[in-house]
Amino acid sequence: MLRLLHRIAVGIEDALDGTRRRLGLRRRRHQTPVIEPYLGYATPDHLVVRGRVLTTLRRSTPNAGQRRLTNLRQMISLFLTREVAGIEVDANGRTACTDEEGYFLLRVPADGLSPGWHSVSVTLVGEPRTEVQAPVLIPDQRARWFVVSDIDDTVLKTGAYSLLRNLWTSLTGNALTRRVFPDAVELLAALHDQGRNPVYYVSSSPWNLHDFLGRIFARHGLVRGPMSLQDFGLSDRGLVKASDRIHKANAIDALMAAHPSLQAVLVGDTGQHDPQVYAEVAARWPGRVHLVILRQPHRRSAPDSHALAQLAAAGVPVQLGPDFTEALRSAAWESVPG
Repeated sequence: MLRLLHRIAVGIEDALDGTRRRLGLRRRRHQTPVIEPYLGYATPDHLVVRGRVLTTLRRSTPNAGQRRLTNLRQMISLFLTREVAGIEVDANGRTACTDEEGYFLLRVPADGLSPGWHSVSVTLVGEPRTEVQAPVLIPDQRARWFVVSDIDDTVLKTGAYSLLRNLWTSLTGNALTRRVFPDAVELLAALHDQGRNPVYYVSSSPWNLHDFLGRIFARHGLVRGPMSLQDFGLSDRGLVKASDRIHKANAIDALMAAHPSLQAVLVGDTGQHDPQVYAEVAARWPGRVHLVILRQPHRRSAPDSHALAQLAAAGVPVQLGPDFTEALRSAAWESVPG
């Protein structure tokens, strides 16, 4: 199935490239690229400002009753992006060049900013009309922990434990029809504690879905938080991306380093590799993982017993169940000192 999807995607991309060449639609010098900002976060030393530069942004306004074929067409369009590589981006005097997929990351001084959400002005060097505001979260100084949550089958009903179910759900829904677990909304709100504790989302979903996921989260009242998604590139050999486990582990490691004085509460599910990833994180960061909360979305998605044993050996409690009811009832995270 993945090989088939890859052949289809490469075929679409090749066809579009051929059409652009014939019609002369490649980016002309006078065509101004656009910046797509992502939600950033703060470390003790700086703000992490992230985004991507594209020839154009692809957005759609869905309605709940539109046909699945329309949803599929709109979802595919999110992946047919034209990236702008090697262009210089500026934020508060700090500059960086976009990579081959158009991504950039800038570390900007916080300059004594207060906790909460802030906007950082980002422009393309020499192109003032391209200015956008990149949101960045600075944690509250009263924070007792920080939260890292998976997305698929943890907060968003996907069926990631089944490839066919996952593809069908992901490609034929839209931002109005995709469903969120109500208990995940409640759990993350409780962990967030009215803004006291920052919440982050780590997923193997591609960056192309950043705005799409943000709209779903806002619609359902999920805690707003920076996301760490994946870069999905296309080559003749296949999809170019890091393994899901490596991507999630690296993203959590970066957040551990960004919050050196805080413990983490890790929220996920048993349908993919969350227990293994969280056990590896606990081993690399002794004493830094306070609690792991896992949803078992389906009876076929039994948790990895070795990973659970590793977490137990590291002294990390695990709340495991078909939903988050028990985790909400026990509120085990409240034993964090602070």
